[in-house]
Amino acid sequence: MTGLSEHLPSDAAAPTTSGQDATQHDTTRRDRKKLATRQALRCAALDLVASRGYAHVTVEDIAEAADVSPRTFFNYFPSKEAAVLGDDELLGELRAEILGRPSQETPFQAVEHVVCSHIAARSRHPDSTWRDPVELYRRMRAVQDDPYLRVALVAHMAAFERVVADAVAERTGADTASDPYPALLASAAMAVARVALLYWARGGGATAAEDVVRAGFHALSSGLADSSSMTETLAKGAR
Repeated sequence: MTGLSEHLPSDAAAPTTSGQDATQHDTTRRDRKKLATRQALRCAALDLVASRGYAHVTVEDIAEAADVSPRTFFNYFPSKEAAVLGDDELLGELRAEILGRPSQETPFQAVEHVVCSHIAARSRHPDSTWRDPVELYRRMRAVQDDPYLRVALVAHMAAFERVVADAVAERTGADTASDPYPALLASAAMAVARVALLYWARGGGATAAEDVVRAGFHALSSGLADSSSMTETLAKGAR
């Protein structure tokens, strides 16, 4: 995926020397076009929701604003909620990575590592609005200010919490029907990620997103005794 962040060669560039090179070039161009369309749809959804409110925006509105058809919209997102909140394509990876962490790690350590790793990857991926903290903050504010989106966010976060809780339960042998620990850890981890990302985005992304989230996990593991570690981490990039 690193080729997506590079400039496309101009039409005046030297011709390719093999059919394989030409195929790779065409694939890269297609990937870029898909990325641009996905980002245009996300931006259109955010703009419309911020100006009209979620209930007054349709898939057709978003598609029209992005200059594509509704059918094309559904090639990228299953719903308008997904265009604003993101979809759940990483849930399977999240579960597998928690289960794959070294056995000597505590469940807390395993979840912290995986959540921070995913946030690091998402914040650098060319297909992620997390790369732009201003855009992420705008999206998070739009969600908080819209009653319909707040409901959608609860369901969105619940899906992640279930996956994390099930992975912790499988890792520890706990019975989720009688042991609240997996659900408690999952809920706390998602809260740390959500709040840390909000403050990271509000501050313009002065430091790495995963560092702020990691500081949040540290504060949680220390019993939330004080806020100095998160405050110091947020201030690092501002010096």
